[in-house]
Amino acid sequence: MQKNISIVGAGLVGSLLACYLSKRGHKVNVYERRPDMRKAGYVGGRSINLALSYRGWKALKRIGLDEAVSKMVIPMHGRMIHDRAGNTQLTPYGKDGQAIFSVSRGDLNRLMVEEAEKFADVNFHFDHRCAAIDFDKNNISFRKEEDGDVTVQNADIIFGADGAFSEVRYKMQTTPGFNLHQQYEPYGYKELHIPPGAMGEHQMEKNALHIWPRGSFMMIALPNLDGSFTVTLFAPLQGEGSFGSIHNAADVQAYFIEHFPDAVPLMPELAKTYFDNPTSSLVTIRCFPWVYKNAALIGDAAHAIVPFYGQGMICGFEDVKELDEILDATNEDWPVALDKYQHQRKPNGDAILDLALHNYVEMRDLSGRKDFQLRTQIEKKIADHFSPRFMTHYSMVVFSDLSYNEAKLRGEKQNELLDKIMAIPDIENRWQNEEVMKMAEDWINNN
Repeated sequence: MQKNISIVGAGLVGSLLACYLSKRGHKVNVYERRPDMRKAGYVGGRSINLALSYRGWKALKRIGLDEAVSKMVIPMHGRMIHDRAGNTQLTPYGKDGQAIFSVSRGDLNRLMVEEAEKFADVNFHFDHRCAAIDFDKNNISFRKEEDGDVTVQNADIIFGADGAFSEVRYKMQTTPGFNLHQQYEPYGYKELHIPPGAMGEHQMEKNALHIWPRGSFMMIALPNLDGSFTVTLFAPLQGEGSFGSIHNAADVQAYFIEHFPDAVPLMPELAKTYFDNPTSSLVTIRCFPWVYKNAALIGDAAHAIVPFYGQGMICGFEDVKELDEILDATNEDWPVALDKYQHQRKPNGDAILDLALHNYVEMRDLSGRKDFQLRTQIEKKIADHFSPRFMTHYSMVVFSDLSYNEAKLRGEKQNELLDKIMAIPDIENRWQNEEVMKMAEDWINNN
C-alpha cells in the first residue's frame, strides 16, 4: 500500500533514502533548509572530501546508482605517510587491487539529488526549514527561508535525515524516554587546497590518501578529478600546535613550514585560504530511541561520528540498505520494521563512533611511528595467511560485510595477539620468522 513519506534533509542519506522508498512504490517528499545546490552552488570551505568504500558501494548497487557514481571517483590504494623531512611511505589499505575512493561531497550530493528526481513520485522542496512536528497527527510545519511563510504537511511516515544538528531529533528530544549524549571534541578542522600543476596534473601521488601525522594534530589530502587535492588540517582548538596559536599570515607560514614543509610549495594561496575558510567543530551524537510513533532518525541524525574512519556517509548508506532489507523481511509492516531497524542499527552506530574516535589517534600519531608501522605489517602478513579467520582490523571495517559491532569486538580480541607478538624481544628483526606465524596460528585455532 502506497505511503506518503516525508524526508527532512536532502543530503546524501536523505537522497538515497528517497530513491529506495520511491522504488518501493511510495510517494516521497524531501525537504531541505538549504537552497538547491544545483542552482546556488555547493557551499565549500568546510567540506571534508568523502571516501567511498565497500559498504557504500553495496548500498548504491542495490538501488542501481553505482555506475553513475563510479564515473566521479578516484581510487586510493593506501595511506601515503609524509614525515617532517618530506619523506613518504605508502601503506596499502588491503589486498592488491583493494581501494577506497575519493569523491567530492558537493558533486556527489548534486548527483544523488538528480538521480533521486528520476524516480517516480519524488519531489524536492528546498529552502524549507523544519519548524515543528506534531507526532500525534503526523504533521510537519516548514518555514520557507525566503519569505518566512509556514506550511503544514501531513505524512504517513517521517524520516529525519537532517544531519548532526537534526531538527527532527531536536523535536524528538521532548518525547518521553528519549536519551541523548552530545560531545564536542577538543579539536576542529579547516579545509585547505592544493591546486593542479601547470599541465592540470596532480602534484602528488594521485591514488593515495595523504597523511601528515604530527602527534596531537595532522593534515590529510584527498585527490579530485580536476588534478587538485582537498586538504584538511585537524588540530586542537587551543594549546600547542592549535588553531588558537595562529593569528596572522606570518603565523600560518611559520606553522606550515615547521610542521608540513613539503606541502607549503604546493599551496600558493595558503594564508588566504586559511583565513577565508572557517575553523569547523567536530561533534559526536549518541541517542535512543531512533523511532517515535511514525517518525524515525537515520544517518548522522541518529549517530553523528567524527570522520576519521571515512564511514560517516557509509554508515548512513548502510542504514538505508538495511532498512530496505527489513522492509522486505517484514512485508512492509512499518511499526515492526522501524522497531527492528533501530535495534539492529543502534549497536553498529555506537561501534563505528568508537572506532572513528580511536582512528584519529592512529592517523595523527601512531601511523607515523616505526613500531606501529611494524605492527601493521605483521597484522597484514597474518591476514594474508589466515584470511578469513583473521582479517586486519581496517579490512573488517572497510572491506567486509561484518557488522561494525562485530568488527570492533574482533579487532579488540586480535589486539591481544598483536600485543604478544610485539612483546617478543628483538621483534623488528624476528617478525618474519616462523615462530611468529606459529604463534598466530595457535592463537587463531584457540579463539
